[in-house]
Amino acid sequence: MKLSFHGADLGVTGSCHLLECDGVRILIDCGMYQGSRNLNEENADAFGFDAASIDYVLLTHAHLDHCGRLPLLVRRGFRGNIIATAATRDLARIVLLDSAHLQESEAEYQNKKSARRGEEKRTEALYNTHDVLHMLDHFNQTVHYDQELLIAPGITATFIDAGHILGSSSVVLNLTEDGKKCRIVFSGDIGSNGRKLLRNPTTPPKADVVVMETTYGDRLHKPLDLSIEELYQVITDTFRHGGNVVIPTFALERAQELLYYLREGVQQHRLPRSMQVFLDSPMAISATEIFRQHTGCYDAETAAMFSNEHDPFDLPGLHFTRDVADSMAINRFSGGAVIMAGAGMCTGGRIQHHLKHHLWRQNASIVFVGFAAKGTLAREIIDGARTVRVLGEEIAVRAGVHTINGFSAHADRDELLAWHQHTHATHTFLVHGEEEVMRSFARLLPAGAVSLPQTADSIDLTPYCHPKKTAKH
Repeated sequence: MKLSFHGADLGVTGSCHLLECDGVRILIDCGMYQGSRNLNEENADAFGFDAASIDYVLLTHAHLDHCGRLPLLVRRGFRGNIIATAATRDLARIVLLDSAHLQESEAEYQNKKSARRGEEKRTEALYNTHDVLHMLDHFNQTVHYDQELLIAPGITATFIDAGHILGSSSVVLNLTEDGKKCRIVFSGDIGSNGRKLLRNPTTPPKADVVVMETTYGDRLHKPLDLSIEELYQVITDTFRHGGNVVIPTFALERAQELLYYLREGVQQHRLPRSMQVFLDSPMAISATEIFRQHTGCYDAETAAMFSNEHDPFDLPGLHFTRDVADSMAINRFSGGAVIMAGAGMCTGGRIQHHLKHHLWRQNASIVFVGFAAKGTLAREIIDGARTVRVLGEEIAVRAGVHTINGFSAHADRDELLAWHQHTHATHTFLVHGEEEVMRSFARLLPAGAVSLPQTADSIDLTPYCHPKKTAKH
């Protein structure tokens, strides 16, 4: 048995881990790198393994940094099965089609620029729409939570609810090879407790080895009720000064959760019924429709709302803007609007146009409600930049900037520790976090029982195995 690391190692994005057992090669996630200045080169680099040799991909959830290079994997020779929950499959479809469209558009734009300069070099998209459709053919099997699945002789996988986004999972693998057995748990991204939409993360079983995310491993989140209160206060104050509230929004989970709280705010008379809310993200709009189709993933309260035909995502003054013309028309609203647009880290998408239109306005507010990786525009603004470059233009930052981390879809330090303690792991490999955060979290775990792997590190799992028990006759 062997475990090797090929992404999200001493970094936050590009999750990709390879497990080998008795000749079977299983990839857990195949994500895209985000936020780096050398983004295109990193994503186009070799995987560090032969794509054609992979038998299975177990996909924990549909965020781009966990599924974003799956089409490239297929393009480079993968012919195996991709296994995930049904909700993850449906969300991955829209996420990856959107990703392909953005890459094709960017390649076309760069090629036009090269042609105008008289250059013959051409920019190629990392993958295209055809590659995504081909990749979707490999989603041959969906799983239910807590259902043990036989992957191959001596290998079973169980997907448990990670509580992070719709359909998200941690994956428990039981391995047997040469008379020895080992249980390894891949956390995926672990959600925070007490969310309004999703259930709390399932308690993981005892394990020999854990591969664990550490996104917020060095800090605690603000309590959710205080975060909701702060959001309402920012909106109220901004409207009083005649401005708009712009929220860079992740299309999966965060957009739907914010719609839920905005609806509650109007119903409770905390927010004005006249408030105009724009969900300016075709992908978030499509994702919201998928959320309505998978009501079995919700907690009891939200599921009951659906069963009583009360849509938790609907509120007065809500506008879904799919078309570019409708997106541009939002600029006519000088005040009294909440504008939610992607991408959450402001690395592209329609949010950049809204930032360009609002960052310099003193009566506007920019509200960040999710993680911002180093090197992203969102991180620059959060860290206090006085000017930022948006769509090729230097823009002054005069708007109010608010970071409300209580809405995070990631567990905080104490929640991560509680999750980990249930595993009683012999050894833990920390991934998916900034290096200083990982080192801070590592100091909270037993000395000598934790590692911070680097990309291409390969680990022999034999020292963590146990003899297989034989049945008594």
